[in-house]
Amino acid sequence: MSKLAEFKALEAQLAAQLKQLDELKNDGALKREIEFEQKLRDLMAEYGFSLKSIIALLDPQTRPSVATSVSARGQRRQRQAKVYKNPETGEVVETKGGNHKVLKAWKEQYGAEKVEGWLQ
Repeated sequence: MSKLAEFKALEAQLAAQLKQLDELKNDGALKREIEFEQKLRDLMAEYGFSLKSIIALLDPQTRPSVATSVSARGQRRQRQAKVYKNPETGEVVETKGGNHKVLKAWKEQYGAEKVEGWLQ
């Protein structure tokens, strides 16, 4: 494509976009939306509210994007603590995972199934 043809094509595109822009500028619905947005921003500034606080106020079920960014990273819930009590020795072990030294020793000595029965 020659430079002249490319220029004319771009010029025609620009003219079409300018026509579209003029139509939008004269659109009553757009004018109302712009006016509403401006009034809303003025009210937010007057009362010291942010957009996030307005959304939280109007729809409490919606989580703010700041809070969701933490949960979006996959924050896991904390593990529940398990308490095992050895009926033979009376020793108590509290752990949140299965990688406890004493618990492993009990499982080797008595068997995993029997130790799981000691769960309080």
